[in-house]
Amino acid sequence: MLVRTLTVIACLLSLKPALTAQTALYFPPKTGNTWQTLSPASQHFCQDRIDSLYQFLETNNTKSFMLLKDGKIVLEKYFGTFVQDSLWYWASAGKSFTAFMVGQAQEEGLLNIQDKTSDYLGTGWTSAPSDKEALITIWHQLSMTSGLDDTFIPTPTEPDPNTCTNPQCLNYLADAGTRWAYHTGAYRLLHNVLASASGSTINQFTKSHVLDRTGMKGLWLFDVFYSTTRDMARFGLLTLAKGAWDTDTLLHDQDYFYDMTHSSQDYNKSYGYLWWLNGQSSFMVPAFQFVFPGELLPNAPDDMIAALGKNDQKIHIVPSKGWVVVRMGNAAGTGNEVVPISFDNTMWAYLNQLECNASAVHDQLENELKIYPNPAKSGWQIESNGAIQKMQLFDIQGKFVKSIESEGQKSVWLSATDLPDGMYMLSCTSERGTTFQKLIKSN
Repeated sequence: MLVRTLTVIACLLSLKPALTAQTALYFPPKTGNTWQTLSPASQHFCQDRIDSLYQFLETNNTKSFMLLKDGKIVLEKYFGTFVQDSLWYWASAGKSFTAFMVGQAQEEGLLNIQDKTSDYLGTGWTSAPSDKEALITIWHQLSMTSGLDDTFIPTPTEPDPNTCTNPQCLNYLADAGTRWAYHTGAYRLLHNVLASASGSTINQFTKSHVLDRTGMKGLWLFDVFYSTTRDMARFGLLTLAKGAWDTDTLLHDQDYFYDMTHSSQDYNKSYGYLWWLNGQSSFMVPAFQFVFPGELLPNAPDDMIAALGKNDQKIHIVPSKGWVVVRMGNAAGTGNEVVPISFDNTMWAYLNQLECNASAVHDQLENELKIYPNPAKSGWQIESNGAIQKMQLFDIQGKFVKSIESEGQKSVWLSATDLPDGMYMLSCTSERGTTFQKLIKSN
């Protein structure tokens, strides 16, 4: 008995350094404007590299940027007329917020994510046959595997039918759980599910379950959340703390939190419950049935999870670094991606260079591929920073269309005269790696 006791004590003592090495998170007060800061110098950030990051952000239509370390502000920058109190939309980054609240509702026994969606919305909420509609659960809405038809090509009169929540827009394509497809309309109805389960509006539920308990401000308008940059950062900090705010735990169910922030299905390994995941072996993107090899953001830490929205609204959370990174603004690129990631990867190249002892690799900070015009009628001019080794074109379903003669070149003209109107994915492999870009052919 004595030997066993001494062994246990020795094991506990061996764990002590690891336990005491953890840094406690700081949470700003729920009222007022006080928020503790850390100087960039304390993080060994060089001012000239901070300036380069800010210049990159400003030239890419950024309105605001924040970087928290263990909850404290290290960097906070506003551009143009946008200020600390300015409101902006989260776009699809709000999906991740919704996933968090679904977990809260399940914890309270208001719903179970394995329940049929029709239990809360009634039958006929889609145009699918009744037996196929009955297959769809809340879990399928969270994991983007509803099987409802996501295919769409924006037109001047109907810019994004994928977001429509009317039954006539929600058509059967495949059995629930048999494919991954980014379908905003099916997601948006989670707000109706929450309202039905709780007997309150989505704004009432959000206020009582998150806003009042964290000091966040904001509201949902037409299923899109609006707030200040600091409010967005507060949600990032709440997520970094795995659902706790100081001494108040908003989400006790850590099994749900784990499932929310890890691969939810095998089709798109880089997607949890409405959260994007880095460090996986492959990923998919909205509007394409194509599995891209490699991780979502090669420049970002492998344990990063992200709330990503159209026009480059984003919250990046990196537990290994204790970082929360927030960006609000207009689209950084020239395309119209629902969930753009090329800007994120370049931004992380700059973030990786912030420390003074980091090796400065200037050409790493430049975009790998420039394509114009896009959309195009007759074709696209493609320019690469490195010599191109191979280029391939795929259609919206991920089917191979053609290879483009380009070996050894840095500038290539890709004719579109032989292509029908629609969206395509270009895979370009150079000496610097493989880059994927969306192309749009439109007359």
